Amino acid sequence: MGRVKLKRFADNAQRADIVEPGKDTFANLGGRWQSEFFRNNHPITLEMGCGKGEYTVGLAARYPERNFLGLDIKGERMHRGSILAEEQGLTNVGFLRTRAETLLEHFGSGELDEIWITFPDPRPRLGDTKRRLTAPRFQELYRQILRPGGLVHLKTDSDLLFEYTLELLQERNAPNLVFTRDLYQTTGLLPHTYDIQTTYERKYRELGVPIKYLHFSFE
Repeated sequence: MGRVKLKRFADNAQRADIVEPGKDTFANLGGRWQSEFFRNNHPITLEMGCGKGEYTVGLAARYPERNFLGLDIKGERMHRGSILAEEQGLTNVGFLRTRAETLLEHFGSGELDEIWITFPDPRPRLGDTKRRLTAPRFQELYRQILRPGGLVHLKTDSDLLFEYTLELLQERNAPNLVFTRDLYQTTGLLPHTYDIQTTYERKYRELGVPIKYLHFSFE
């Protein structure tokens, strides 16, 4: 393991906004994120696969009256998000280092207000379908930790992932389903997040790839 990576891991261990294995807070905050971590009663938004955390931090800066969590398994990536939040003096943002499959170990029933899935790995191989973050097994996890009516948002450059997800949602007549295959050519859909973009989003927009977007709820 490289020296820089080791240094970042050591720094993460000292950062109060990063919840990870080995810390007392890990797996002990389910149902208590507001009271024990954020120490307020503001609604919580979770970003799945937050990477370097630029989207999580961008949302936190835009909406100081809400709380934001970024989830990723890569501690080295979220180190950058933690630094960004610190530089901006944000106290309404945190990061959870764990796998997506373990959501029920970290969140209580109805604890989250909304979930963002931003440019996840589309898992194009047929045998990897169940690993897609919009697969039925993950949707069931989201249903359990979201408040009634809470939204799940997806932004992706992948036609495959978008059409797969849309088909699943339409088959079960998902409530509050809104979608577009070209977000930046669809006026009035997400004006509040147009200037908050992930590294991947900027990359694909520069290449002229349309950004697909949808949101839905479970009731």
